[in-house]
Amino acid sequence: MPEYTVLAVLSVVATVVLERRVGLGLFRKAQFWVSMAIVAFFQALVDGWLTKLSAPIVIYNAEHHLGLRFPWDIPVEDYLFGFSMVTSAIVLWERAKRKQRTTTITAAGSATTDRGSKE
Repeated sequence: MPEYTVLAVLSVVATVVLERRVGLGLFRKAQFWVSMAIVAFFQALVDGWLTKLSAPIVIYNAEHHLGLRFPWDIPVEDYLFGFSMVTSAIVLWERAKRKQRTTTITAAGSATTDRGSKE
């Protein structure tokens, strides 16, 4: 199997595992899928312009991907990488927000306990 395809599939698998470990339930939310549709729309516009076979700016070695292109000559693997990149960013962002909330709550609890013991 071509290496670009393998890496694209592995990136999706790693992203799904990351999301499941963090436990956001992201894939069950309509908001996530709407945002992914918006990302895919704009990715198609930009990637279509960059990879069009009639005047490519980015040229892929045919040996490294499946050769499936949709639409406007976009390698399907690009959508997999786009999904992984955006989803991983969302998951890591949400995990950081969770940690920040936990730290803030813990710090607030400690401050209350400290004040309580001083009185």
